[in-house]
Amino acid sequence: MQFSESRNLTRWFIILASFFIVILILWNTYNFFQIFKNEERAKMEFWASAQKTLANANEYTDVDLPLQIIQNNTTIPMIVTDSKDSIISHNNIDEAIANDTAALKVYFNSIKNDNQPIKMQLSEKSYQLVYYGNSPLLNKLKYYPVALLLIIILFGAVVYNFYRATKMATQNKLWAGMAKETAHQIGTPLSSLIGWLEILKLDNVEESTIIEIEKDITRLQTITDRFSKIGSEPVLEKRDIVEDTKNTVDYLQTRVSQQVNFNFEAPEHPILVDINPALHSWTIENLVKNAIDAMKGKGSLNIVISELEDIVKISITDTGKGIPKNQFTKVFEPGFTTKKRGWGLGLSLTKRIVEEYHKGKIKVAHSEIGKGTTMQISYKTT
Repeated sequence: MQFSESRNLTRWFIILASFFIVILILWNTYNFFQIFKNEERAKMEFWASAQKTLANANEYTDVDLPLQIIQNNTTIPMIVTDSKDSIISHNNIDEAIANDTAALKVYFNSIKNDNQPIKMQLSEKSYQLVYYGNSPLLNKLKYYPVALLLIIILFGAVVYNFYRATKMATQNKLWAGMAKETAHQIGTPLSSLIGWLEILKLDNVEESTIIEIEKDITRLQTITDRFSKIGSEPVLEKRDIVEDTKNTVDYLQTRVSQQVNFNFEAPEHPILVDINPALHSWTIENLVKNAIDAMKGKGSLNIVISELEDIVKISITDTGKGIPKNQFTKVFEPGFTTKKRGWGLGLSLTKRIVEEYHKGKIKVAHSEIGKGTTMQISYKTT
C-alpha cells in the first residue's frame, strides 16, 4: 500500500513539475515577445524622428545619420499617412499587396490593430502618422508558444500511450501467470480424483453416478486445459463451429436453472472455422453465463449462428437488464463489472480469446435497458 501511494505521489509530482515548466517557458516566451516588440517600437520612433529631420532639413542639416536610420529599416512593414489616414507612402510590404490599392487598404486596416501609430509633428499645424506591423521575426515568435504546446501535447500523448501499453503488458503477464498457476494447482487434486474414480468403479458403485462424476472430471480437465493455454499461442484446428458451439450450449443447459429457456438456431450444414475447441467453448460459456446472470437466472436465451459469405456470426441474446450505450466498450475492459461479486475478467478474457487468438471480433450488437442484450462474435470461415 505504501509503495503504491509513493508511486502515485511521484506521478503527481512529475505532472505538476511538467505543468510548472510549461508555464515557465510560456511566461519567458511572452517576456521575449514584449522585449522585441518594445525594441521594434523604439526603432520606429527613431525612424519617425529621422524622417521628421529630413522633412525639415535645410542646406546646413547633417542628413547622413537620418538617412542611415531610414535605410536600415528593412524588416518592419510600415505605412505613412496624413492626419486623415490617407496613405502617403509605405515600405517593406509585399509587392503584390503594394501594387493593389484594395489589398493595400485591407492590409493597412489589419496593421492598425498591431501597434499604436507614431505621430510625426512636421510643423505646428501639420503632422503625419506612422503605422507599422510586426516584423517576420516577431510573428514567428508569436506562434512559437502554440508550436511548443503542440509538441508538449504530442510528447505527453506518446508517454501516456507508452505507460498504458506497459501497464497492459504487465497485467497480461500477471493474468497469464495466474492462469497457468491455477491450471497447475487444479492438476494435483484432479489426478487424485481420477484415481478415486477408478476405486469407485471397482466397488461397483451405480453406473449413473460414475458417469456424472466422469463428466465433471472431464469438465475440470477442460478448465485446466483452458487456463494452461492463456498466455501462450494456442493451436487452431479446422472445426465445425456449429457442432462445437451446440455441445457447449447443451452441456450448460443441463447445469443451469430450469427457468432459463434455451433456443439454439444454426444452419444444418457444417461451418468450418480455425478455432481452438477448448478456448471457443470457454468463450461461449462466458457469454452464456453472463447472459444468465443478467437475467438473474430467469428468462429466454437465444443462441443464433448465421453465415454470410466468408463470415460466420454467433449471436447470444438474453432478456436481462441491458447495458447502457456508454458502456458498450467498457464491458470488455479488465476489472469492469456491474456485479457485487466478480473480478470483471470474464469478458476481458473472452475478447482476448476471440480477437487475439482467433483473429475474430466481438461486440455488443444491441442492448436496451430492461429488455436485454445481444452479444455478437464474428469469425472468418475457411
